[in-house]
Amino acid sequence: MLKEISTKAFALFLLMLSFGMNAQEEVHEIAPQHEGDKDLKTEIKDYINHHLQDSYDFSLYSYEENGEHHYVGFPLPVILWDDGLKIFSSSKLNHGESVAEVDGNYYKVFHGKIYKTDAQGTINLDEEHHATNEKPLDFSFTKNIFVIFAVSLFMVLMFASMAKSYKKNPLPSGMGRFLEPLVLFIRDDIAIPNIGKKHYRKYMGFLLTVFFFVWIINLLGLTPLGVNVTNNIAVTFALALMTYLLTTFTANKNYWKHIFWMPGVPWPMKIILAPIELLGTFIKPFSLMIRLYANITAGHIVLMSIIGLMFIFKNWLGSSLSFGLAFVLALLELLVAALQAYIFTMLSALYFGMAKEEHHDH
Repeated sequence: MLKEISTKAFALFLLMLSFGMNAQEEVHEIAPQHEGDKDLKTEIKDYINHHLQDSYDFSLYSYEENGEHHYVGFPLPVILWDDGLKIFSSSKLNHGESVAEVDGNYYKVFHGKIYKTDAQGTINLDEEHHATNEKPLDFSFTKNIFVIFAVSLFMVLMFASMAKSYKKNPLPSGMGRFLEPLVLFIRDDIAIPNIGKKHYRKYMGFLLTVFFFVWIINLLGLTPLGVNVTNNIAVTFALALMTYLLTTFTANKNYWKHIFWMPGVPWPMKIILAPIELLGTFIKPFSLMIRLYANITAGHIVLMSIIGLMFIFKNWLGSSLSFGLAFVLALLELLVAALQAYIFTMLSALYFGMAKEEHHDH
């Protein structure tokens, strides 16, 4: 069974990755300021906004030396479609500080997006300070996508190791000792109660995949790596979309009957309620998307804002209180990371159960 689950998990992850490719948040453009004009609060705000963005390279940390910014990390491939395929290393962009020349075309990063420009890197702005330069189709292998691939590979290896250990011994060993209680918890406390013993097995691969994916990604977001995958609404949209597609295409006739022609309801009310019920099928996955995105994003913003207060107060009392509050909130975020994975998995199982509910005669 576990080998079957790991195979299904791998297939579902490939689908997830195809939806999550180049998923980057839209950032409101702000009027450019000179470095000397920025006060400490503005610098902290800009740092938080930068932390929440995706990036074209995997930077672990940065430091200043002799007035120059130095980054520690490694570049990632940039893939653009601009009258043909353009592939080059993100090192050419130099973390947005340089103009990349590729086949006679020039590209520059501005507020987390790549724009076509001239050799000087000119970015034209409209009245609202939005870039008006041409923007090529972007399929780049960004930091978020790199983490998605890394976590998916880790999960495949993790479940494959667990399945292999069961071939030798019915008792769990190694990774299986940690995973088995969680797998049984998802099966016995989430899948079976919400979907039923008759149909739960076909959904177990997805439920296990989405639970461990969201949980591991959320935990990585609490590390100093600056990984923020689930606070990218395109990623949460892809996860919610898969829940919606599975619910829609595996639903039985009773599910659709209760949406379009509810039994036991007068026919005039059926005409009124049918559009509302149909709208509800879209609202449910939408709530999954927003809930995960909003909770993770808010957690990052609040935690980093409290840490920033230490640099604003600059005294032993205020900084100590900010540090203590940040430490407590970081511990709370560990709970939130698991809780959001549980809620997403639980609600997905609930929607699957509604789609497979059998008709009961009263």
